[in-house]
Amino acid sequence: MHREKRLSALIAFVVKEMRHILRDRQTLVILLLLPLAQVVLFGFAIRTDVNDIRLAVVDPVPDAVTLALRARFVGNGRFRVVATVPTVAAAEPFFRRGAADIAVVFQPGLAERLARGTGAQMQLLVDASDPNSGTTMQTYATSVIAAWQAEQPGAGRGVRIIPQVRMRYNPTLESVNLFVPGLIALVLTLVSSMMTAISLSREKERGTLEVLLVSPLRPWQIIVGKVVPYLLLAFANVVTALFAAWAVFQVPFRGSVALLLGASTLYAMVGLALGVLIAAVTTSQRAAMLFALVGTMLPTTLLSGLIFPIASMPLPLRLISHIIPARWFIVIARGVMLKGVGVADLWMEIAILSLMFVAFMTLAIRSFRARLD
Repeated sequence: MHREKRLSALIAFVVKEMRHILRDRQTLVILLLLPLAQVVLFGFAIRTDVNDIRLAVVDPVPDAVTLALRARFVGNGRFRVVATVPTVAAAEPFFRRGAADIAVVFQPGLAERLARGTGAQMQLLVDASDPNSGTTMQTYATSVIAAWQAEQPGAGRGVRIIPQVRMRYNPTLESVNLFVPGLIALVLTLVSSMMTAISLSREKERGTLEVLLVSPLRPWQIIVGKVVPYLLLAFANVVTALFAAWAVFQVPFRGSVALLLGASTLYAMVGLALGVLIAAVTTSQRAAMLFALVGTMLPTTLLSGLIFPIASMPLPLRLISHIIPARWFIVIARGVMLKGVGVADLWMEIAILSLMFVAFMTLAIRSFRARLD
């Protein structure tokens, strides 16, 4: 009889806990959907192959051979020609603003040299900011050239076109040069978005935020007062991260320090606005933490180009990546640090981050005003 009472009490306690979980619908939905989202995102995002390679063709004097090779690249399915220019200098802007991943530079008189049976050269310029993708793109390009040569008459007499490969921006193929700029985005996301959401949600649970909402302070003043300390903390994290990148990992720094610090501050402001918005629409600290994890940390890790190239993802995930702030900041960080580009080449990314900040902050202020009303 005593055991039956204990079992009955245990069952009642389990039922009570189940009802408690079912009442917290935000947390329940996240706990059910988070594993599914992780499986789907990891399954699609973790790819080592590279698709949609943007190709710039440098062809000073087009002839039958260069036209045939250009057609072979297009027919390969992995390459997409974004520009056909007469000189390497004309292809340089496409690399600097990230519009081209690889360039094929044809030697003038290529068909004539091959007809005489003499060796010919062509150059492959590869953006190696991402060393893994750069090596893969080089392999794809050389295989296209080799396949074309194997089909030509007299192919058994030896290689007639000798591709010369030049890795740009990261010639030593150091993986740290890829990851450190992206890690800055990850650190800023943690400090700005996630910690802000958790901190504000904790105050909501304790009731201290409600006191502020009925004070003479306006919603935007409350938000600014809450996020400024985190903004200063994020700026300090950027400075220490950049110093570690330079002093410990010897990551090259070819661009403007002021530009990168300004862009980092802007990105931190976007994260802070997003964290405030998450805190405004959630009802508990746990829900805010899970929303921040799903809405910021997970996309920053998987869909921003931090680790896995966006070009290798399926089209739906590539489209989703456009609304992830880290994608645009990573382009800025790698561009400034590895390529030495300036505002003229990064204005679009800076403008997008600015628009995201305005949008998130406006939604956050309206959410807090709705609570006040």
